[in-house]
Amino acid sequence: MKKTGVFTDSNSGITQAQAKELGIKVIPMPVLIDSEEYFEDITLTQEKFYEMLTSNVSVSTSQPSPETVMKLWDEALEEYEGIVYIPMSSGLSGSYQTAMMLAEDYDGRVQVVNNQRISVTMRQSVLDALALANEGKSAEEICKILEEDKFNSSIYIMLDTLSYLKQGGRLTSAVAALGAMLKIKPVLQIQGEKLDAFSVARTLSSAKNIMLNAVEKDIVKRFGCTADGEGMHLMVAHTQNLENAEIFAKEIQERFPKADIYIDPLSLSVSCHIGPGSLAIACAKVLI
Repeated sequence: MKKTGVFTDSNSGITQAQAKELGIKVIPMPVLIDSEEYFEDITLTQEKFYEMLTSNVSVSTSQPSPETVMKLWDEALEEYEGIVYIPMSSGLSGSYQTAMMLAEDYDGRVQVVNNQRISVTMRQSVLDALALANEGKSAEEICKILEEDKFNSSIYIMLDTLSYLKQGGRLTSAVAALGAMLKIKPVLQIQGEKLDAFSVARTLSSAKNIMLNAVEKDIVKRFGCTADGEGMHLMVAHTQNLENAEIFAKEIQERFPKADIYIDPLSLSVSCHIGPGSLAIACAKVLI
């Protein structure tokens, strides 16, 4: 029997095909569109999602059913001594709390990680967990290491529109209308468990500068690394904005020449709240 298996959900941005290559399991997150249930990367592609999102349909997200989660855990525990499960940050979803409740019936063989990450930083945690598992670490050991490392990451996101935050009840109509009139591009941040306002910009260029400066400050002052990016993973995330993401990645590489950089679309669970056209930079301190 193998020692430790690694599980996550599609909020990590890891596709089913990538999961198969890595030897991990990714639980697809349900997306409700006009009350019809779809599953990310199973019955709903990124392209189809944005086509529907921009046609004024009702979009919301949900959690995987307990039956789905437990069935996958049960199957995996026939192969592994233990499982590390890395769900979306507990501050952004109830998935962690649900998984913790379910794990109580598994006598410690399922370890649920609360390391406050999502999207590309969550993906990095999954890769770290896999590397630790390949070193022979137990599920309990890996969970402890990841949770001790949970605040060593940041995400800054520039939104192209405020309308989706308004639809989700996170902004009043008046504020959204004012933002559209002034052509404001808000920059949000995820530090730990919360999505908060960080700054505003009038242009894409100024928004990118705000995010780059914020990341450099985090790298040097929070994480104790050097301004060239050595010892850091840097990631670019976007919502239906690949061309600008690729340009941004080149600018980031020039600013932080010793960091490795990865580009990925944001998961649909995040995208439905911020809409298309967003651009994000994320960083995570190298763990192993």
